[in-house]
Amino acid sequence: MANSPQSKKRARQNERRAAVNKSRRSRIRTFIRKVEEAIASGDGEAASQALRQAQPELMRGVTKGVYHKNTASRKMSRLSARVKAIG
Repeated sequence: MANSPQSKKRARQNERRAAVNKSRRSRIRTFIRKVEEAIASGDGEAASQALRQAQPELMRGVTKGVYHKNTASRKMSRLSARVKAIG
């Protein structure tokens, strides 16, 4: 348990940051899920549109420290390959 005032404040800050990061991660997952659903339905136009909307969200997650840059790049690469395979 935090004892010093500094460690108590740090615990409060960590709680707030965790909540913000959780909502950001959830938002990104929603965008990715929309791409997955469009791919599953076989609709190439909807899939590419969803991918274009998901990309800036993923990269924003990188700049905010939610995801590592390589993780986001890997996710984008795999999604775009699957969208491209639909044709």
